[in-house]
Amino acid sequence: MNRSGAATCREISSLHATLAALCAVLVGIGLARFAYTPLIPALIDAGWFTAAQAAYLAAANLAGYLAGALLARRMAAACSAPSALRAMMVLATATFFASAAPVSFTWFFVWRFASGFAGGVLMALAAPAVLPHVPPARRGLAGGAIFTGVGLGIAASGTLVPLLLRFGLPVTWCGLGVLALLLTGLAWHGWPRDSTPPAGTPAVARRTGRPLLALCVEYGLCAFGLVPHMVFLVVYVAHGLGQGLDAGAAYWVLFGLGAAFGPILAGRLADRIGFGRALRLAFLIQTIAITLAVLPGGALALALSSLVIGAAVPGVVPLVLGRVHDLVPAEQTRAAWSFTTVAFALGQAVGAYGLSWLFARTDNYALLFALGAGAVLLALLIDLIFARRG
Repeated sequence: MNRSGAATCREISSLHATLAALCAVLVGIGLARFAYTPLIPALIDAGWFTAAQAAYLAAANLAGYLAGALLARRMAAACSAPSALRAMMVLATATFFASAAPVSFTWFFVWRFASGFAGGVLMALAAPAVLPHVPPARRGLAGGAIFTGVGLGIAASGTLVPLLLRFGLPVTWCGLGVLALLLTGLAWHGWPRDSTPPAGTPAVARRTGRPLLALCVEYGLCAFGLVPHMVFLVVYVAHGLGQGLDAGAAYWVLFGLGAAFGPILAGRLADRIGFGRALRLAFLIQTIAITLAVLPGGALALALSSLVIGAAVPGVVPLVLGRVHDLVPAEQTRAAWSFTTVAFALGQAVGAYGLSWLFARTDNYALLFALGAGAVLLALLIDLIFARRG
């Protein structure tokens, strides 16, 4: 095979691998996590669970996600990254079919934990298994494409789930399972046979300790800052502003639209100006956008805030992954990405539980968004300090 033919084959292979990683993120995060949110009212109305039980089931997914992120490296070392990825996509798919009947709260808790566990492993392993095989000049775009799966899941949560609910909860769960099964089949043969970089990929020794720790702290703070929009946006509009549930749902649609395009836009920006500058710019924009939600700017400011933070939820992920590639040698990427994934999971969990506890005692939405903006601003300041140090 001539040189141009070999290059074409590598390009096709990298495209297939990128598609496989996108499917993994879509199944493990986009569907297994975000499709549950619009199902909560239906689960309560149908008498499957009380409101408190439904909240605990959502928390089970977050706990499973943290466990999966912590154990992902060991699983990949034990059975190879492609095998672990295939197994977790199968597990995430199985959780939908297992949820098609109200067996018991314990049964659902176990399967919601399992769905979170699968999502944590898929988030930690999918992109690092693929990106070393993508040409460096296209890694930003490829990373953005992979994490578009999160945005597609949010979009599906506002469109596909309401349509399926017309046929009942069992059909809805099975319909989501069929979609996850199709995506698993699409990704099955797309994974590279190994996670090591192909010949010619530079692996320069870098000073990784403190900069990587700083990045983990920044990512955790960013996760905390995104919680007010992810958890409280709809209820803030509906109850806090007194505009009703329909208005709250409309802003959630804007949030989903932003999430669908955020990773691609972030990836293209990083390819142009570098991952470090793009991440700092993203932190600055997020700080402003979170603040807009509670400033007296009217519907336009709130709409812009919803759209931008929706884009930031999945959009920050390829930027942080790109910074991991900048900071560590190629052979350490998977381990470093696992650390940052755990940091994000911790920041999200602390934000969700902490802000919920604070709101229950203050009933103050503005305080929640102010704390979120402050967390992202602190992440920006930390990044600027380390950038100045070199």
